[in-house]
Amino acid sequence: MRFLKTALLALGLSMAMIPPSLSAEKPLKVVLVSGAKIYETGVSLPKFKDYLETHYPVDCTLIHTDNKEELPGLEALEDCDTALFFTRRMKIDGEDLEKVKEYLSGGHPIVALRTASHGFQNYLEFDKEVLGGNYDGHFKEGIPMEIRVTREGKDHPALQGVGRIETVSSLYRTAPIAEDATLLMEATTADSTQPLVWTREHNGGRVLYAGLGTVEDFEQESFKRLVANALFWTAGKEIPEPK
Repeated sequence: MRFLKTALLALGLSMAMIPPSLSAEKPLKVVLVSGAKIYETGVSLPKFKDYLETHYPVDCTLIHTDNKEELPGLEALEDCDTALFFTRRMKIDGEDLEKVKEYLSGGHPIVALRTASHGFQNYLEFDKEVLGGNYDGHFKEGIPMEIRVTREGKDHPALQGVGRIETVSSLYRTAPIAEDATLLMEATTADSTQPLVWTREHNGGRVLYAGLGTVEDFEQESFKRLVANALFWTAGKEIPEPK
C-alpha cells in the first residue's frame, strides 16, 4: 500500500512537471480582422468566431470596425498563431497601418478573404506583395460559375473534408497570380476561368487567399470548413476534424 502511494505521488509530480504545451494541446490563437461593411463582416465573422470556438480548439479575438479610418485592437496580432483578414478599402494610416505591415513583414501567417485583396487603400501593394494576387475588378454579378478543385488542390490539407462550394459572388479578375503561388481552386464562367483559392509563402509565412466570403458563403459548411482548415494550415498545425 505504501509503495502504491509513493508511486502515485511520483506520477503526480511528474505530470505536474510536464509543460502545458505537452500535457494539453493549446488552442489555436486566431485574430479575425473585420472591416468590409458591404459584405456584412460585422454579421458573418462574429458567427464564424462562434463556429470556430464551438467546433475546434480555437481561441479567437475579433477586431471589427465600420470606420474606414480606424482599426483599434491590432495589438492582438502580436500574440496570435494566425490571422484572418477580411477588410475592404480601409484608409487606416500611421500606427494602425504599421501594425499590419509589421505583422506581415515578420513572416506571420495569414488567411485573406475576398476584398482583402484591396483591403487597405493606403497599402494596395498588399495584394501582389503578400497575397501573390492580381485583383483587377470583377465580372458582372449573377453570372453562373463552376468552381472546381485543381490537380494541386486535390491533396492539399486546406481542402481536406471540403465538399462542393457554390456562391452568388461575382467572379474576381485575378489572373495571373504569382508564379510561386499554388492554385487550389478556380472558377469558370462561359467566358473566363479565374484563380479563386491559392496559397503561397511571404517572408517564410504561409498565405492562403480565397475570393469568396459573402454572408451566404459563410452559411455553407464546406466554406466554413475551408476557412477553418486554412487557419490551422497557415499556422503550421495539424488540421483537426470539427467536433
